[in-house]
Amino acid sequence: MNDLLLLAQDTTTKFEGLGTIGYGLAAIGPGVGIGILVGKTAEAMARQPEMAGQLRTTMFLGIAFTEALALIGLVAGFLF
Repeated sequence: MNDLLLLAQDTTTKFEGLGTIGYGLAAIGPGVGIGILVGKTAEAMARQPEMAGQLRTTMFLGIAFTEALALIGLVAGFLF
């Protein structure tokens, strides 16, 4: 019985930092997505300045949805 407990403890210490690595990988996608989103919005505002208000609103909505992916990755890192 003690051997099984020692084996279980060894296994958990091997995979201790995987949650941190998982969150780091989960943050890459939203980071790239937000960068593309803001860049394209700035490009669109330069082309059509009269649409800046509507584009800004849409950009902030897109940032919120994209950032939700990073938060889901953070929660998944804590759970698993």
